Amino acid sequence: MSRLLAYVDIFVESPSMDNVVESLTRLENLEEIHEVTGEFDIVTLVSAQDIEEFRDILKNKIMKIKGVKSTVSSVVLKSHKGPRCQEKAGPEGEARRQ
Repeated sequence: MSRLLAYVDIFVESPSMDNVVESLTRLENLEEIHEVTGEFDIVTLVSAQDIEEFRDILKNKIMKIKGVKSTVSSVVLKSHKGPRCQEKAGPEGEARRQ
C-alpha cells in the first residue's frame, strides 16, 4: 500500500525561522522542506503510513516546534506527474512516467 503524502504549509514567527527549519530537518517523515516567498514561510512534504500517523506528526511534532504559528495541510489524493508516479509502458512499449 502506498504511503499518505501531504503538503504542509507553515506560518513561522519571523525571528524563529532558522530554529524552525533546523527542527523540521530532524523529523524523519518530512521528505522535503522549502523556504518560500508568498503566503507561507515554509512548504514541506510529509510522508505517513496513514491519516493517524499524519495527525500525530502534525499535532505532536510540527505544531510543537517553537516559532510555528499555524499550518495549512493538503493531502495528496493522486499524483499525475513527478518522481512519485509509477512508471507505465507507453504506446511504443517504452517505460514512461505517468
